[in-house]
Amino acid sequence: MATETIPEADHPLDPLDPKAIERAYEILTDERDVGAESLCIKIELAEPSKEALEAYDEGGDVPDRRARIVIRNGSDRKTIEAVVSLEAESVVSWEHVEGAQPSIAIEEFIACEETVKANAEWQEAVERRGVENTDRAMVDPWSVGHEFVPEDVDRSKRLAHGLSFLRPSEEAGDEGYAKPLTGIHTFVDLDRMEVVKVLDYGPPDEDEPLPPTGMAYREDDVDLRDDLTPYNVDQPDGPSWSVDGRKLEWQGWHMRVGWTQREGLVLYDVGYEDDGEVRSIIDRASCAEMSVPYGTTDINDRFKNAMDVGEYNIGRLAKSLTNGCDCLGYMHYWDAVMNTAEGEPNVLENAICLHEEDNGTLWERSDWRTGSDEVRRRRRLVVSFVAAVGNYDYIFNWYFYQDASIEVEVRLTGIDSVSAVGPDEDPSGYGELVAPQLTGPIHQHFFNFRLDLNVDGGPNTLYRVENQQVPSGPDGLDPMGEADGRTHNPGGNAFYAKREKLTSEEQAKDLIDSLKGRYWQIENPTAENGLGKPTGYRLVPGDNVEAAMQSDSSVMKRSGFIEYHLWATPFREDERYPSGRYPNQHPGGAGLPKWTEADRNLEEEDLVCWYTLGVNHVTRPEDWPILPVQVYSFKLQPSNFFDESPAIDVPPQHAIEGQDVPGHGHGGCEADADDD
Repeated sequence: MATETIPEADHPLDPLDPKAIERAYEILTDERDVGAESLCIKIELAEPSKEALEAYDEGGDVPDRRARIVIRNGSDRKTIEAVVSLEAESVVSWEHVEGAQPSIAIEEFIACEETVKANAEWQEAVERRGVENTDRAMVDPWSVGHEFVPEDVDRSKRLAHGLSFLRPSEEAGDEGYAKPLTGIHTFVDLDRMEVVKVLDYGPPDEDEPLPPTGMAYREDDVDLRDDLTPYNVDQPDGPSWSVDGRKLEWQGWHMRVGWTQREGLVLYDVGYEDDGEVRSIIDRASCAEMSVPYGTTDINDRFKNAMDVGEYNIGRLAKSLTNGCDCLGYMHYWDAVMNTAEGEPNVLENAICLHEEDNGTLWERSDWRTGSDEVRRRRRLVVSFVAAVGNYDYIFNWYFYQDASIEVEVRLTGIDSVSAVGPDEDPSGYGELVAPQLTGPIHQHFFNFRLDLNVDGGPNTLYRVENQQVPSGPDGLDPMGEADGRTHNPGGNAFYAKREKLTSEEQAKDLIDSLKGRYWQIENPTAENGLGKPTGYRLVPGDNVEAAMQSDSSVMKRSGFIEYHLWATPFREDERYPSGRYPNQHPGGAGLPKWTEADRNLEEEDLVCWYTLGVNHVTRPEDWPILPVQVYSFKLQPSNFFDESPAIDVPPQHAIEGQDVPGHGHGGCEADADDD
């Protein structure tokens, strides 16, 4: 069959374009019977192996361009994972993944809501709460997990757990979250798209089944402040970056910008240019999984544990970004090309945003003897995307700095997941009142970032570094060598940075300890800087929290990666997701907990670090109706990667702006006179 030629990709890691997605599905359906009622869950690039990429980088052949396709055959209740070669125009692998449930598609979300609202038993439950027009209801399909599925519902079915809310009108949207129809739980078989069970535990108060107040946050519904003046970011000469397709360069940084439906933004081949050579730091980086467990004992909320990457495809839930709203200044955008449930291309415009930000002072030195000073402004590059996951919105920012450090940041905003309570009920502890008769249950957010490190070309070795006290007196430890009879710590003030090599997967399982200043260092023992030290990067934690649930809970079984903040594994092509390939409805134990049972060697390896960033959310009325962003991050900092500060050559503002500055040594930062 004659087909339109698919344009060649600029690079083997570039995401599939619309024509490639369309052609991949044609090849699959021409060669294989996927079933009349099947859903195409995802079509995305089957990334080439590291060996193939290394050969390509050295001038070898372009790797075969392939697509990985996940199909849910609803009529046969089967999940199929196939790989299609676009070059050979053939199916190169076809696997029935026994017992697996792929992530829930957006089309299933929409059909699930319609199915629930058409169900007579659900309608009766809604009407018992005094609601005459059930068309005003909205239904959010939650993933069911595993252990919280009712005993008389077959767990092998493809299920969703519908929670219901009442909108103030049929046209209204998010405003419905102010009036949860608490107590109604609807379980839907997504393969057959039919309701299999409706549970109604009753409203928290029969006389007042719904919270009395609504929510207002849209521009036309709020009295806005009138004392803000415009703040504009102007770059008349354009940005400082260089973009060529998916290739990005800025201030020494080199990387490729990619995308998957499951993870959203993916960064490849992250390196830093030093004396004309691009030195590698990270081969591949992404947010590989999330887990959002709720801590209340209440029967209406205790089941909640969304795994937004693996269960929902967070990339598929990304939004189109807009200048002046999501970002300010001079922008560059990349579209995200995904697919519909029918296997057709779906282009999300402006899914990834690139811009520069002023970020305060980079470095400063003021000499009181001479009165001179030197000041440099810190600028950072931002690569970001935003995902709207039900009631929550998540902003993922990857910051790159002029001192060769990286900061990975998550901002949480949107609407709290809430339930109704009685007029006299105070859920304090397990939840907090955010509005009259409306509680936000206590919960946590965990984001696991997979960092396929490659510091200076590898191999890499992992160390834990933390403060170590020295006992007072002549018997104190001498960290620099053997005791020589001198008094080591007579004043009791001595401490040092203790380094412990973590040589196996079990040793590497670790929690943060900010009281000891704990961080982890990834070093290349085969490369040295000019001071004779192994080159490396530090992984430095920011705010974090320990998982609060019991070790035998369903949450810990299914989201085992949240038990530790740091995991490390030797690279394996098939170890990509910390809770396994198919976490939806999985009983647990897959992914990192399973892989690390082998306790494999980590010394001088192709090292992958998995960092779990945890957020504790005790709700408050100030979170309502919209949660002001909660900001959490961690950093990667060079350590002996250079011989001196890589930021020493950043020019002062007057040099950037082309101004002549009288005097000497002021760094172009004289105070401007007021225009009174």
